Amino acid sequence: MTENVFDLLERRGYIDQVTFPEELKERLAEGPITFYIGFDATADSLTLGHYLQVKVLQHFQRAGHRPITLFGGGTTLIGDPSGRTDMRKMLTKEDIAHNIDCFQKQLSHFIDYNDGKAIIANNGDWLLDLGYLDFMRNIGVHFSVNQMLKLDAYANRLDQGLTFFEMGYMLMQSYDFLVLYKKYDCQLQLGGSDQWSNMLGGYDLVRKLENGKVYSMTFKLLSTADGQKMGKSMKGAIFLDPNKTPPHDMFQYLRNTDDRDVIKFMKLLTDVSDDEIAEYAKLEGQELNKAKERLAWEITAEVHGKDIADEQLEASRVLFGGSGATENMPTTELDADDVTGGITVVDLLLKGDLIASTSEGRRLIKQGGVSIDDEKAEAHDQIVSKEALEKGVHVRKGKKVHHLFKLK
Repeated sequence: MTENVFDLLERRGYIDQVTFPEELKERLAEGPITFYIGFDATADSLTLGHYLQVKVLQHFQRAGHRPITLFGGGTTLIGDPSGRTDMRKMLTKEDIAHNIDCFQKQLSHFIDYNDGKAIIANNGDWLLDLGYLDFMRNIGVHFSVNQMLKLDAYANRLDQGLTFFEMGYMLMQSYDFLVLYKKYDCQLQLGGSDQWSNMLGGYDLVRKLENGKVYSMTFKLLSTADGQKMGKSMKGAIFLDPNKTPPHDMFQYLRNTDDRDVIKFMKLLTDVSDDEIAEYAKLEGQELNKAKERLAWEITAEVHGKDIADEQLEASRVLFGGSGATENMPTTELDADDVTGGITVVDLLLKGDLIASTSEGRRLIKQGGVSIDDEKAEAHDQIVSKEALEKGVHVRKGKKVHHLFKLK
């Protein structure tokens, strides 16, 4: 008998809050259900934070349920105020359409949209042509401003300033659920824990206007042991687009996962079996690196392909062994005419976009944070010779960033 997807999600640590959990669990056991997850198109690539949602979509689809991936062609024009201290940057319709196209292509790599097994929807199809007065009379009347202002998404913004424009976001997202329920018999909305208030708005709206039996479920946001949320606003965010985050960088980021996070990430971001994860959980100290390698390989393989994951695993093992593999590193090629007499270490870092300024480079080198071919850089004006660059120079910034410089 196929396991109830509810049990799987609960066991692997996804679930945060659910409306009527036992009732939903029974409904999921009865047969296929149509559900949705929304993606506001605020960037042109999904991130590792979104990847948790990708895995949830996969778990549900494998259990026979039908996903709707809803793109925010309408809601992205406003921007969700949840978790914000200021208003989001306003994007043009053209930017949003481009971002949606990028999201759709990425998700098609993970989700099976063939033969109606999943649905692509865009809330711009119904939100952009809404009549304001009709919408406020039919939908807005069901929302209490007093109750909305008590929610964290709005209450946290009152001191800094909250626009009426942003307050409309909850109404729009709630209306999405109503439209999808009526059009596709969508009975479940999924989302991150920061969306709980917005999701309850839609849940209440469908029950009030349609007397529909619907549910909402949130899952925990992907965050590190020190509390850092993994999203596009994170410094050094990990994107699924290889042009924004090369496979080498993704693999090394995951290979350097904090010991406290590796088992949690393996449960949330991979399909490694529970039994295997339990064995990895027994490891300690240096042995835990085996789990980190498996984590990095699994995610890189699914996002970029097994061959690339194998290459990165091999390169990583040599790097951590100290002999400096360079074949699969991010590479900057320099014009030979620009380095006739060699180039300083700090200028090399600038050319590889490894630092934002000369002062940052000087400070980093002074602190011992830069190595040239496994030797600590001694000074910011240390010269890297043209002859060395002809062979290829391996630069390491900190513990995680590896870069190859060579001549064209």
